[in-house]
Amino acid sequence: QVQLVESGGGLVQPGGSLRLSCAASGSIFSVGAMGWYRQAPGKQRELVASITSGGSTNYADSVKGRFTISRDNARKTVSLQMNSLKPEDTAVYYCNAAVWRGNSRRDYWAQGTQVTVSS
Repeated sequence: QVQLVESGGGLVQPGGSLRLSCAASGSIFSVGAMGWYRQAPGKQRELVASITSGGSTNYADSVKGRFTISRDNARKTVSLQMNSLKPEDTAVYYCNAAVWRGNSRRDYWAQGTQVTVSS
């Protein structure tokens, strides 16, 4: 019913930049907060950045000043601009969306896209 599809991952050198995008489709009554998570090998999935329906943003301390999250409600997309990338940013990145039906909330996840930062 609701699908999230990511694009923009790849291999970059330290200090480089990547832009991830995630497009939503399907029967969506109301989209609340959206976010980006990442998971490195042997690590648990962690929140990288989130953005509310009103545009308020939050970032993990490790990416503050380097990453920027944004959303385009008309295109039903959420993006993550990643600058000054470091090897420790290497992970599979997943976008997430909270969908409301009345007062009931359900979270949806994209398939994940690989980001590798290496020289």
